[in-house]
Amino acid sequence: MPNSVLRRALLSREMLRRAVLSASAALGLMVSLAGGLEARGLGEAGELEAARANARAGGPTSERDKDLLTRYGCLSGTNSSFCRRLEGRAPVAKPRRQSSKSKRTSR
Repeated sequence: MPNSVLRRALLSREMLRRAVLSASAALGLMVSLAGGLEARGLGEAGELEAARANARAGGPTSERDKDLLTRYGCLSGTNSSFCRRLEGRAPVAKPRRQSSKSKRTSR
């Protein structure tokens, strides 16, 4: 009986060791892939998405953003003035605000 308990303990220790090694290998692989994204040209795709997000929030924030948006374009429906000029769309007409006098007389 004690022999089987010892065998189970050794097996569970071996399984734990294998699990830790596997997790370490997976983490190392993830780190090596993440570090190589810039080298594979995927860094510019991330920069482009950040530039498009800045354009949706009101406009490009840097010359790099302007360069990327000019090269690859804005997303359709982006309502910033830079993207409108880039796509040749007319500027959005802002609604005119009524004065307090015209509000009183329109009733």
